[in-house]
Amino acid sequence: MDKSKKYKIQGIMLASILFIADQIVKFIMIGPLALQSRGQIHIIPFFNLTWAENRGVSMGFLSADNEAQRWMLVGATAFIALIVFIWMMREKMRGDILALSLILGGALGNIVDRARYGYVVDYADLHFGDFRPFYIFNLADACITIGVLILLARAFLMREDNPKETAEIIAGNNNGADVRRENEHG
Repeated sequence: MDKSKKYKIQGIMLASILFIADQIVKFIMIGPLALQSRGQIHIIPFFNLTWAENRGVSMGFLSADNEAQRWMLVGATAFIALIVFIWMMREKMRGDILALSLILGGALGNIVDRARYGYVVDYADLHFGDFRPFYIFNLADACITIGVLILLARAFLMREDNPKETAEIIAGNNNGADVRRENEHG
């Protein structure tokens, strides 16, 4: 089995594990901890479990206030998750596959919530006194954010410009890029 295929299988496994972990944690918040009825549980001075129903996407944007908007948002986010999956299956570099698997696992966790409940279950409340550097979030949100940050870091910091490779890509021959990627990340 070539390394690229192995990385993709690992990516699918990681996305699946993250999805399952996200759903288990949310089940615990809803069931055994009854966070929805308790509202908030103080854990340590700078971290609480706080119930929040996010009807929008990141930070509450694009709020789905009715059933039609809810299902449109489910469809749109499912389509984006499909694009991420296709990208992951076409990718050859291990670091990018890792980042995409984080994004995919998180996206699937939030899509299932939105389809099941009409909102995404958020609970992680990090704060320093009254200062909250983040909105209340969940494991899926953290996975998506970390995955995006890895992709951005790799795009800006880890890729080298290669004039010969660029010329080959423009000419329609990207074999140089494939060989370099295999050598760097093999």
